[in-house]
Amino acid sequence: METKKPSLTASIIKLGVILFAVTAIVALVLGFVDNLTSGRIALLQEEKTKAAMQAVLPADNYTQVTYTGDNKAINSIYQAGTAGWVVEVTETGSQGPVTMMVGVGTDLTSTGISITNSSETAGLGAIASQKSDKGEAFRSQFVGQSGTITVKKDGGTIDALSGATITSRAVCAGVTAALAACADLG
Repeated sequence: METKKPSLTASIIKLGVILFAVTAIVALVLGFVDNLTSGRIALLQEEKTKAAMQAVLPADNYTQVTYTGDNKAINSIYQAGTAGWVVEVTETGSQGPVTMMVGVGTDLTSTGISITNSSETAGLGAIASQKSDKGEAFRSQFVGQSGTITVKKDGGTIDALSGATITSRAVCAGVTAALAACADLG
């Protein structure tokens, strides 16, 4: 007795149905996990933001201020009580965006920076955001700075991280943008 082989079209349809079913199940599971974790992720991000604000300019409260300037690097500005402002700014580093909080005192000088998100190269640009001696030393250079801030290579006062000039320039540009935005606020 001869067995009949399924046609090529029937095999393709069967494989398509199986692939669709697997894809639908995976999409449902991913959607469920996203729904389950999104609230916790948002809460952790909010806590991280508050900690970064406290690190750069301690205040009892932070009130978001409307920024009407045209600098696309400025994400948001917060009034830090009577101490000044905290500015969230994003600049482009060597491997992607570098997001930081910059404290700006009422005298329009930087009170500190905290890098909250970056994808810079480990051992090079990533040092800028690390809690290491080199990272702390790099970030501490920005305290008391005002006006346009640049690395020494470009005629400024900031020592760039070794092998990470692009990251260092991005941080300088972010701090400069934050200072300028606060100057615009008055």
